[in-house]
Amino acid sequence: MPLETGQYDERLRETAIDSETSYRGAFLRVSRDRVRTPDGAEAGREYVCHPGAVVIVPILPDGRLLVEHQFRYPLRRVFVEFPAGKIDPGETIEACARRELEEEAGFTAQAWRHLGVMHPCIGYSDERIEVFLASGLQSVGQRLDEGEFLELDAVTPADFVAAVREGRITDGKSITAFFLAQPFLPA
Repeated sequence: MPLETGQYDERLRETAIDSETSYRGAFLRVSRDRVRTPDGAEAGREYVCHPGAVVIVPILPDGRLLVEHQFRYPLRRVFVEFPAGKIDPGETIEACARRELEEEAGFTAQAWRHLGVMHPCIGYSDERIEVFLASGLQSVGQRLDEGEFLELDAVTPADFVAAVREGRITDGKSITAFFLAQPFLPA
């Protein structure tokens, strides 16, 4: 396998010497660690600790993909993205995916496929996002969380690609999820 990374693990590994929480919020915390680098020196590392999340690529019966328009405060604009959400304590990734599709999009799915995992912010966060494909959708009505506002839309896979290329879809998790789902999408 051309991109096997195991051969580099020991030569590049940093080991934690100590760790402290420098910020704890309701959702995220920030850790400040002291590490030993591969050359034996010490260095500091600060990173966001995230509980993990899921993103779902929902395929409607007509082959279009269900997307959401949602305002994202850190960038102060509306983004087009696939349904997604954080994993609650003790929740399996599958249960989280089912819950988020039902709450945000108002659908259940008859068929689920786990497509893989992505790490969106490897330089400053331990966040992982589990990617799912959902098909055989049935509408059950949205149950948005308090303070959550979004609108649904449907696009063909070709329109999704065009929107990415034109800069109208820039959400990294949705672009990665689409890439992983492509082999299973209708032509």
